[in-house]
Amino acid sequence: MTLWFVFALMTVAAIFAVLWPLGRSSGAQDQGSEVAVYKDQLAEVERDLAAGLIPAPEAEAARVEISRRLLAAAASEPAMAPKSNLKWRRAAAVLALAGLPLVAVAVYMPLGSPKLQDFPLAQRERGSGMAQSLESLVVQVEQHLEKNPTDGRGWNVLAPVLERLGRFDDAVRAYRNSLTYNGESAERRSDLGEAISAAAGGVVTADAKAEFERAHALNADDPKANYFLGLAAEQDGRKDDAANIWRALLAKAPADAPWRALVQSSLARVGGGTMPALSDETIAASKDMAEGDRNAMVRGMVDRLATRLKQNGDDVEGWLRLVRAYLVMGERDKAMGASADARQAVASDAERLRQLNDGLRTLGLGG
Repeated sequence: MTLWFVFALMTVAAIFAVLWPLGRSSGAQDQGSEVAVYKDQLAEVERDLAAGLIPAPEAEAARVEISRRLLAAAASEPAMAPKSNLKWRRAAAVLALAGLPLVAVAVYMPLGSPKLQDFPLAQRERGSGMAQSLESLVVQVEQHLEKNPTDGRGWNVLAPVLERLGRFDDAVRAYRNSLTYNGESAERRSDLGEAISAAAGGVVTADAKAEFERAHALNADDPKANYFLGLAAEQDGRKDDAANIWRALLAKAPADAPWRALVQSSLARVGGGTMPALSDETIAASKDMAEGDRNAMVRGMVDRLATRLKQNGDDVEGWLRLVRAYLVMGERDKAMGASADARQAVASDAERLRQLNDGLRTLGLGG
């Protein structure tokens, strides 16, 4: 009630501020009119004559001139006196002062909800009562699956949602049920292995690794299985094996694969940055070289690619290869510079610019 009382006072104050001038007499304005000024001048002349400040002939001449101006000013004044409108202005002010709040109440009562109580803060954050929260939807699906445990489609839908909510143990159970009632697939095995790893705090446990190996057996090109098998090798201390797995994964990856940047950063983390995946031929030719010679060869190829692109910047795929090579070598500043040069080179071609931005987004450099 206190809040509504404050709002009412503020409304009344605002109305008074606007309507108060309408109810005031215009006497002040009359005092400032030309007629009033000339009357004051006549009175001043009379005071000066009485005090002996001016001689009588000059006083008479001043009276004549001021009187002439007074008559002209009086003739130009509006015929209707201001006081004739004063009562109407005051009536309009009183009507507005009383009528506006009444109109507001009359409109609010049928359309508003004056008896509606405040929502708790938690309910405000979750949105209106019409929209069901994700948690409530999960509860409904779980209740359905308790009654229909063989509904494979339900387990398939529930499992990734549980994982997203951080309920990893429940997600593992849901993925296992999905495999039981939907059948084997590399994707389901990989998802199960990922949930097991998440439940273990990101560690690829023996159980998780077994699931990834089963997924790899079903589909050797499954990206999630290959990534986590590389992660398992890294966690076991076999960084060279991890780098080889991730290089092979990048070599087969589509240019717009959303996980490409993750694999590249992982490759750089294990010291695989000296082998940017420019092409399969490059990798094959460098296998028998010493580390220093291989690094020099790769650096030379990257420099030649950069030089060629400066001369002919229309090759979008070439720019993406160059940026990717810098990222894999851990030279992010050069990758950012190359991406800026690439955008400038293809700025006049809208389609090439779109392709470039799409490719850079997959590399984690934005669009």
